[in-house]
Amino acid sequence: MRNKLVVVTGGAGFIGSHIAWELVKDNDVVIIDNLYTGKEENVPPGAKLVKADIRNYGSITELIGNADYVFHEAAQVSVVESIRDPVFTEGVNVLGTLNILKALLEGHGKLIFASSAAVYGDNPNLPLRETERPRPLSPYGVTKATAEEYLRVYHELYGLPIVALRYFNVFGPRQGLNQYAGVISIFINRALKNEPLVIFGDGKQTRDFIYVKDVVRANILAAESRRANGRVFNVASGRQTTVLELARKVIEIVGANSPIVFDKPRPGDIRHSLADIGEIKRLGFEPEWSLEEGLKKTVEWYSKTEGEERK
Repeated sequence: MRNKLVVVTGGAGFIGSHIAWELVKDNDVVIIDNLYTGKEENVPPGAKLVKADIRNYGSITELIGNADYVFHEAAQVSVVESIRDPVFTEGVNVLGTLNILKALLEGHGKLIFASSAAVYGDNPNLPLRETERPRPLSPYGVTKATAEEYLRVYHELYGLPIVALRYFNVFGPRQGLNQYAGVISIFINRALKNEPLVIFGDGKQTRDFIYVKDVVRANILAAESRRANGRVFNVASGRQTTVLELARKVIEIVGANSPIVFDKPRPGDIRHSLADIGEIKRLGFEPEWSLEEGLKKTVEWYSKTEGEERK
């Protein structure tokens, strides 16, 4: 992808900023972010930051209408927050997406939408294929499934070029440090302080972790492929890792003395998660980063960040 006008919503956040950093090398990149959770320092040099909210149609319509590609990463991503305030989550994740779809009808661009494995709920039919019926367990999952349906309808009704990517457990530098962030960022930051790593349950629950750089590649591939239009794809490594195995790897890579502590399982937590990535592989995608390699890069980044904060 070269010499295109690219809009990244949520481009000051975790995954959005990684997409922006990659695309700004050869394209004009505009980031739309209200900085609710995003950070200005995540914006790459050369990209234009527009402080706007996707719920406000008037503030985004021209930017979206002029874009060649829109990578829609802006969202309320906390499951806990979605349970506490489902109306706010609906406003950002569904109405915000509708605003983008409406604005795209005025232009010529393609939408690459960040969906989530949360649409599947706790489905035992592993590995999960895109044809499984969505059964989300949280308002967050409901909003992602609903947004996907709107994408499908806009594609079928208006011929709008869209693709939805169901992310599994993404990790990497710049992931948030709050309690709602991914388990990897939480484990790493506790291990760097030699604090206990807390596992909810017996640690035998599994997740399908994918490094953020691979997610960026999947986004660009889906954007450039016409065969992807109108479709939904899992974005994952296709490998299972137990949470206990993950905790031990983090302690080893950090060189920490952190004990592993077990707490009671959290209600609503999914026991096992694993993606079938056959469909996106047919587009040419292959995960390049192993869990260990990704963890080392992530630990390196958090170590540096923590060191700078101490200065």
